[in-house]
Formats: sequence, structure tokens, C-alpha cells
Amino acid sequence: MKKLIATAALLAATSVPAFSADYVIDKSHTMVFFSVSHLGFSNSTGQFTDFDGKFSFDEKNPEKSKVEVTIQTDSIDLANNDKWNKHMKSDDFFKVEKYPTAVFKSSSVKKTGEKTMEVAGELTLLGKTKPVTLDVTFNKAGEVRGNQVAGFSATAEFDRTEFGLKTYAPAISETVKLRLEVEGAAK
Repeated sequence: MKKLIATAALLAATSVPAFSADYVIDKSHTMVFFSVSHLGFSNSTGQFTDFDGKFSFDEKNPEKSKVEVTIQTDSIDLANNDKWNKHMKSDDFFKVEKYPTAVFKSSSVKKTGEKTMEVAGELTLLGKTKPVTLDVTFNKAGEVRGNQVAGFSATAEFDRTEFGLKTYAPAISETVKLRLEVEGAAK
């Protein structure tokens, strides 16, 4: 009897599916947030609301995974403040007419824990490409209404001055903190 229970437990443990697929980012369940310190008093937080992306993810071999995301810089939103948003889109900051997109492409994925990994890649912003590493947590993969879905949370930091965003220092910190909540649906 003990052997039967042990065999059943082993089968149950190994029958949990490991997902491997190509995904398209689900915009309605994905958020791209950023924050910068304002004179040390607060962390001003905003988001980009228009983006497209895709990723491949192999749960058993995350090192084989890849990510590519394109953000429309004109979609910047800081607390629904039209004046502030207009200023952020100007030549003082994102120069959205000249540089309408920011792009992140992964170059490698390194597993750092059971559900964590570092996704190294290159961020292109304001016509400059620099390395950025995302600290990623794999939240879950599974079926939702017949579709295969995978979800992740990620954070990163980078120096905005390396991309030419040098205005308003030291009122606005040089360090930009990113926070991403991502869901993707299998293609």
C-alpha cells in the first residue's frame, strides 16, 4: 500500500505541466511603471500605456527564453496630469516626435532561483542603446479560458543620463526604477 501511495504521489508531482511557448504580451494585463526621486521628498511614478511585445518562455529551461518589447513614448502618463505629460514628451525629456519608441531586447537569461532569473538585454531610448538587466520573478503559467498564459513581475534600474536625459538634475534623480507586471498569451 505504501508503495502504491508513493507511486501515486510521484505521478502527481511529475504530471504538473511545464510550459514552453511563444507568447504575445496581453496589454490589458500588463503594466509598465517607472519612478524617479523628486528632491528626495517622494518617488514620482508614471507609466507607459501603449506597448507591444513578445517573449518565448521555457519553464524547464528558462535560459532559452527571449523578450522583445517596444514602448510608444508618447503614451507616457504621470498621474493624469496633462501639463506634466506634455512636458515629459517635449525636447526636455523624451523628445517623442524624434524618438517615438523605446525598445528592450534580451540578450541572455540566467536562472537565479526556483522562480527567479536575470534577463540581460539592451534598452534603446532617445537613439542610444545601453545594457539593462531585469530581475524577473516567474509568477505562474497555466490555462485561462482555453488559452495558455504566463505571468511575470520584473524590476530594473538604470541611469537616465546615459541615454541623454540630463535635464533637471539634481531635482530629479539620475536613477530610474522600472517595475513591470507582464502577462502573455501563447500564440
